[in-house]
Amino acid sequence: MSKIEQERTEEIQALIKEMTLEEKVGLMLHESMGIPRLGIKPYNWWNEGLHGVARNGNATVFPQAIALAATFDTQLAQKEYNVISDEARAKYNEAQKVGDNGQFRGLTYWSPNINIVRDPRWGRAQETFGEDPYLTSQMGIAAVKGLQGDDPEYLKTAACAKHLVAHSGPEATRHSANVNPSKKDLWLTYLPAFKALVKAGVESVMGAYNRVYGEPCNGSHFLISDIVRKRWGFKGYFVSDCWAVRDFHEGHKVTKTAEESAALAINCSCDLNCGCTYHAAISAVRQGLLSEQKINESVSRLLMTRMKLGMFDSWKKSKWAHLSAKDVDTPQNRQLAKEVAKESIVLLKNKNNLLPLSGKKHIHKIVVMGPSAANTMALLGNYYGINSHMVTILEGIAGKIDEHPEITLDFHPGVGMYADSKQRGWTVGMAESADVVIACFGLDAMMEGEEGDAVESKKGDRDAIELPQYQLDYLRAIHDRGTPVVLVLTGGSAIAFPDDIADAILFAWYGGEEGGNAVADILFGNAVPSGHLPLTFYQKTEDLPAFEDYSMQGRTYRYMTKEALYPFGFGLSYTKWRFENMQVSVNKKDHSAQVSVTVVNEGTFDATQTVQVYVSKEKRTDDEPLCSLCAFTRVTVAKGKTKSVHLSIDASAFQTVDDDGNSFFEEGNYILTVSDASPCAKALTLGATKPIQETVNF
Repeated sequence: MSKIEQERTEEIQALIKEMTLEEKVGLMLHESMGIPRLGIKPYNWWNEGLHGVARNGNATVFPQAIALAATFDTQLAQKEYNVISDEARAKYNEAQKVGDNGQFRGLTYWSPNINIVRDPRWGRAQETFGEDPYLTSQMGIAAVKGLQGDDPEYLKTAACAKHLVAHSGPEATRHSANVNPSKKDLWLTYLPAFKALVKAGVESVMGAYNRVYGEPCNGSHFLISDIVRKRWGFKGYFVSDCWAVRDFHEGHKVTKTAEESAALAINCSCDLNCGCTYHAAISAVRQGLLSEQKINESVSRLLMTRMKLGMFDSWKKSKWAHLSAKDVDTPQNRQLAKEVAKESIVLLKNKNNLLPLSGKKHIHKIVVMGPSAANTMALLGNYYGINSHMVTILEGIAGKIDEHPEITLDFHPGVGMYADSKQRGWTVGMAESADVVIACFGLDAMMEGEEGDAVESKKGDRDAIELPQYQLDYLRAIHDRGTPVVLVLTGGSAIAFPDDIADAILFAWYGGEEGGNAVADILFGNAVPSGHLPLTFYQKTEDLPAFEDYSMQGRTYRYMTKEALYPFGFGLSYTKWRFENMQVSVNKKDHSAQVSVTVVNEGTFDATQTVQVYVSKEKRTDDEPLCSLCAFTRVTVAKGKTKSVHLSIDASAFQTVDDDGNSFFEEGNYILTVSDASPCAKALTLGATKPIQETVNF
């Protein structure tokens, strides 16, 4: 324990000795009550910063988290979250100037969401970093570093790893569902990212609404006490999801009263109740269900977080006190949002090199069609901030046309976003007069999201992953007119659609405030696509196991045996790549490995490639992954040039686990594959770079 930790601990213990039981419990609710006589101000712990400071007015709106994952760029992710924490501090400082300690004005941010996308029907898949535990871990660590800063004594903001655990829909049953994944799936898929973030120093962990193995996640001795606290050594504060403790007696029926629910959660060291159930902790102590010592332990952890944030000092003394409203959504921050959006866009198809449009002498008229073209909700996703300059895809294209006086531009939405139009009129015929149609279709945040938020859905989830039929019908009608079609899809998770409905396809996610400009840059060649899918695009809904089934068999690239529509990690470029000279060295003492490979840009564009390394066990068991991502890096290579890259493979990549979560190494052969998509024949058919492999023996 450092000197400052010791001093803070002593100060906290002295404060707790002066508190009444009622005062202590008052500190354990997200709307924490103040204790003026002890110098403790009221404080609301609830703040959101998933892809920008949310629900608190003007902010830089970055692309949704799933889009950030598509960049496979941890350095960029840390830069983004550093900006988010800058703006969080700026807003906190402004709030402190007027004495406002209310909701969304604080420094405890309940981000990132590191749940695994088990099923693309889940409306909140967009909030995550995708389906892969390793990618999720690396992006999550970058988020924590950006949010919490690198000061040895103070946190810039307090990050939160949520939602522990096995939480990925259905939204409709989350308040009562009991999840029973195999222990192998729990340790190999659902828990690794949480362990990684705890080891990286995340200040907070949030429990999920559901039960796991019969225990509610916010009242689970197995998850919180045994794994997070004891096994992983987590010393920060644990918070319930909002009103999740109330679900113990109202939804899960594992307790009968609010007192029993509060006692169960606190006895498992869930320190903070987002909700109101902990009011009953007072009577729970008096009924003998809960000791005051357990209350003291939770209050101690909560006060430690507040001290780390400098909340017991004047905000004016903070090293971030200089940040103010002028530091929110600055030109530099906006440029970073655009950079993230550009890097996130995935090129799925480019027949006859239709893209980029610049330099195509036959293109004199472009018609933009589709309901997401001028749709701000197709930029925002959920848990968003706002500002006065949100650039839609149509606006981005219109701005780019100013640079091309030889091209005229027209627009019609053509069909409704949420339902079919009453008639098509002459709109489909507009395609015939164009040299190229840019068709903007897909989803928006009204169609998928959290329970109660995505109001054009049933409880936030999708019933099917297919592109809505009315959109598909309209797209076919456009394409049947014979004009080349560039399809720009928006959405927060996998969408299934026929490959033949467009000549070129971009997946643009929910692109944030600069999303429209980023799409335009890709369309016209001012930027070269470099995004890669952080999740599998399945062929059809019927290829998925039951939504409620938490077994990983048949799900994600690591376990599915059916052919994907577009595989995990896939993404095309305007240039042509080749991998060569793969070399592997292994350390047989610690079971780690080093991989080097030469990346050759054989095309005509300077571009960035994402080098991915996958490991597969030659003699795997049925409940182990087919292959797993174990390293990745981005490298920019000029046209006609080469670069060598070096990647480190941690020993954990060659380990498996038993049912108790004990990791162990098994001797044998392991295949390492260098590629730009998960290893499968379909990736090559779609145009992925030919992978290269080496077999290593331990």
